[in-house]
Amino acid sequence: MEIWIMASLLLSDNNIDPSEQIQSNRKIEVLFWHLLNGIISLMEGESSWEPHPISHFGSEVAELEPVSGSNNGGEAFVVCLDSILPDDILERILSFLPIASIIRAASVCKRWYDIIHSRRFLWANKLPQKPWYYMFTYSEAPAGYAYDPILRKWYSFNLPCIEKSNWFISSSCGLVCSMDNDSRSRIFVCNPITTDWKMLLEPPGVKFPDYSTLAISVDRKSHDYTIVVAKSKQVPGDFLQWEFSIHIYESGNRSWVTSITEVFTGWRGGDESVICNGVLYCMIHSTAVLGTAERRHGLIMYDLSARSSHTSLMRTLIPVPCSLTCGRMMNLKERLVMVGGIAKYDRPDIIRGIGIWELYKEGWREVTRMPHRFFQGFGEFDDVFASSGTEDLIYIQSYGATALLVFDMSQKQWKWSVRCPVTKRFPLQLFTGFCFEPRLEVAC
Repeated sequence: MEIWIMASLLLSDNNIDPSEQIQSNRKIEVLFWHLLNGIISLMEGESSWEPHPISHFGSEVAELEPVSGSNNGGEAFVVCLDSILPDDILERILSFLPIASIIRAASVCKRWYDIIHSRRFLWANKLPQKPWYYMFTYSEAPAGYAYDPILRKWYSFNLPCIEKSNWFISSSCGLVCSMDNDSRSRIFVCNPITTDWKMLLEPPGVKFPDYSTLAISVDRKSHDYTIVVAKSKQVPGDFLQWEFSIHIYESGNRSWVTSITEVFTGWRGGDESVICNGVLYCMIHSTAVLGTAERRHGLIMYDLSARSSHTSLMRTLIPVPCSLTCGRMMNLKERLVMVGGIAKYDRPDIIRGIGIWELYKEGWREVTRMPHRFFQGFGEFDDVFASSGTEDLIYIQSYGATALLVFDMSQKQWKWSVRCPVTKRFPLQLFTGFCFEPRLEVAC
């Protein structure tokens, strides 16, 4: 409370000598950072996550009580929150908080609540948050925990719309898109933080495709979003022929269009895709005998802004950087990054390490390889694994354990997350997950 009183005195002293102004400003800056740290400390004891709708607090939130004290002259004074900081300074302070602290700060008083929920321009100009990682802890239900890399905490977290952990999931700029794994026709978009959600129209194309993939891209300024579903189905009676189609949904038009349909020979679609800089990248898989290990996987590109182009998708094929057991693609600041399981030379179905590559023009540039000590830390690492990322963080998780490894692209640093508060109930229990950027202002 002394911080509030000192800040009030410094802000209200109009008779300060000009030569002392710079020093006073520095004191105010230090006090503000103390206030930030104090708010974060108050939130650190929380282990559960309860996202509230905007109307949750309403008029029940009371103002802070006035504070009594004395100055150097011994005269008593009373300071209340409204007289301490102007709105613009308080907004600036709150904007530096992690998203979990921002949400809970809304319950401090009505004024803070109004600033956090009404000043949408503040969050629109706020820098992107570090992505959270949601870990599914049960296969038949979407129950799980969300990891906050800033506070290094796990929260018990309920996801809207997603009914099972094996659903197709893609995220971008605060929104999460999900598609059921059965009919592959039920598609939802939600904001996990605000729990806002909507169900989309059923996409066109073949019913019950053999393989599908889902990708979403959100415009950070307009918050309009594009969703792409790519479907792959075997041509009846021909093992080598696969029909591949791309279907696009625009939030502004609220409708689906089928952009392209093509028949692949010797290749089929998969379940990995991502949108970077308006270009859709899809992982495809060879249907030939495993004698050509280097050609087991590849990428095809489709420019979403030039849908009238009749260029064959196979002409855009980009080989993967090496023989892979699996590949996970992600958009990191509009750069296409792949995390892949590196296959053994003589056994292409056995993993011997994990690498990270960035697509540069039409070739791959290796970023790093997972150090052996981290690779061993997963225990019995499977040939395939869960991995997703955004901004500068990449998360890698074994399907057989709750261990979560984080790689920071900007610092080139590997780090284990805090241990997830879940233990395996039976030996073959599987885990998976995905990451998303926590944001308040993005709506469906």
